[in-house]
Amino acid sequence: MNVLLGLGGSDESVKTLRRTIDRTKEVGDDLTVVIVDKPESKRSQDETHDLAVEHLDEAGLDDATVETLEGDPGSALVDYAEQGEFDELVIGGGTLSPMGKIQLGPITEFVLLNAPTTVKLVR
Repeated sequence: MNVLLGLGGSDESVKTLRRTIDRTKEVGDDLTVVIVDKPESKRSQDETHDLAVEHLDEAGLDDATVETLEGDPGSALVDYAEQGEFDELVIGGGTLSPMGKIQLGPITEFVLLNAPTTVKLVR
């Protein structure tokens, strides 16, 4: 399966990266990682890029592609997904409300509603 992983600079993104790497190693997916610009995130795009490359190298996934996207995070991710032949788009997102319902941020909601492929939401 050809998987596209979208990352921002949050701790949630690091968790999503780790879980996606584990799955990729288990089933042999082809993985492309794209780093989106989220200024409110803990890490910059450069820091997130370096972290992704480090984790991929440690896992032995040297053939994975890592790219940085500019512009609005949701739009940039959906546009990139439309340009490739991806079977799945993986993103982190969603928190639980006090009532136990999932709450989505604006970027996550945009990607879920506009992505041209199946979206896997890692929480």
